[in-house]
Amino acid sequence: MSFKIAILISGRGSNMQAIHRSIQENKLKAHIAVVISNQADAAGLNYAKEHNIPTEVLTHQAHESRESYDQRLASLIQKYFVDLIVLAGFMRILSPSFIQAFPQKIINIHPSLLPAFPGLHVHEQAIAAGVRYSGCTVHYVDEGCDTGPIIDQRVVPVLPEDTADTLAARILKEEHQLYSECIQKIAAGQVKIENNKVILNFNSKNSL
Repeated sequence: MSFKIAILISGRGSNMQAIHRSIQENKLKAHIAVVISNQADAAGLNYAKEHNIPTEVLTHQAHESRESYDQRLASLIQKYFVDLIVLAGFMRILSPSFIQAFPQKIINIHPSLLPAFPGLHVHEQAIAAGVRYSGCTVHYVDEGCDTGPIIDQRVVPVLPEDTADTLAARILKEEHQLYSECIQKIAAGQVKIENNKVILNFNSKNSL
């Protein structure tokens, strides 16, 4: 049976599109069960619809608590019986109750070499710190801010002339490859978590 994923977006969903292309090219053996956005006008929804991927919009209601929204989100995702929840530019902080509802089944991609530069304004932080290298990190989501077990990373140079935009563009190219590679490893049963650290097992009998 195909490995089913739900992808959560808030905007253009460029990583979602890259994941879909990897599936089309048979580099990633998975199935996108649904793309969910908290923004009705998210451009990524148009891409999903054009490629016959089911979509859902779940907007935040006036005066609704984060926990209430996340409860609705969890109920929606559960209807699709997915194996993995993939955050791809989903601009909401998930509540502990949501994370606990899907233990070790939520991953995120962050545009820095965690644990360096968690949170927002990552590229500005990297340039201000004068680092020579940055990159991206795929990690499991836990109750902290970008603190979950790291699955894999990709490194890029930070050039003297870089702006936040040029650095972001260079890192995004790596994100588009790394995310699908990490999902494939999970789908193939090659990723385990022990003592809050990821252990890769390339001899898994579940390898696809």
